[in-house]
Amino acid sequence: MRSRTLILLAVGLPLVAAVSYQSEVAEWRKQREASLRRDGGWLTVTGLFWLHNGRNTFGSSAKNDIALTAGPANAGVFELHDGKVTAQLDGSRKVLRPDTNDVVNVGRLRLYVIQRSDRIGIRLKDPESPFLRDFQGIESFPANEDYRVTAKFVAEPRKIPITNIVGQTEPEDSPGYVVFRLHGQEYRLRPVLDDPGSESLFFIFRDLTSQKETYGAGRFLDTEPPKDGQVVLDFNKAYNPPCAFTPYATCPLPPKENRLAVRIEAGEKRYGH
Repeated sequence: MRSRTLILLAVGLPLVAAVSYQSEVAEWRKQREASLRRDGGWLTVTGLFWLHNGRNTFGSSAKNDIALTAGPANAGVFELHDGKVTAQLDGSRKVLRPDTNDVVNVGRLRLYVIQRSDRIGIRLKDPESPFLRDFQGIESFPANEDYRVTAKFVAEPRKIPITNIVGQTEPEDSPGYVVFRLHGQEYRLRPVLDDPGSESLFFIFRDLTSQKETYGAGRFLDTEPPKDGQVVLDFNKAYNPPCAFTPYATCPLPPKENRLAVRIEAGEKRYGH
């Protein structure tokens, strides 16, 4: 009886682990879609307007520099001088910092300042966005533990050029690279640090599924910081960049060393596929 119990345990434990992993990935995907749907998420981004020096009027009238989809005909003015943005609205004036939560509210609409290299613009978010209204979820490959691999981390800090879809190239901090095996072959990926002081790794990559099964420009993958010289790459959690959901994002593109000559049939598929 004891030997039979041990056999059942030996068979059952991997099964339990597999079910647990499937549940983990399912929960990750659920939270991922919730983050897109949330108030202020990427599905609410409905406009991007690059500012010119001086006065930039905004409102629902087509005569404005920034034509909004709702609100008063003439809502206010953004002024750009020496790289600084101020907003005049309802008789008040305030300074807006790029890429922060500083916001200008025009009815249901919210306007934020962003800066990409030497360009400064206004990002528009609308809780009644058609992208949010029409969102039907994301199709993904079935979760497969073969695509959860442990990679060797090699410390080699340097800056690498990252180009975005706007055509701007900026140097980004990369702490090193990872080496891993997939389908019997060795590959490398180089991460960047998404935010100054960040310890987690951000990978921008594309593979041989890109364009047809997955988003053409590539996908993203986040990992924990290296531990004991290793990094876990779970490609089942590879996800589409914001540009897959709105044309008003400024997504980074994969550096040349992150264009993999292998099919990674894991993670999110091309949106709308």
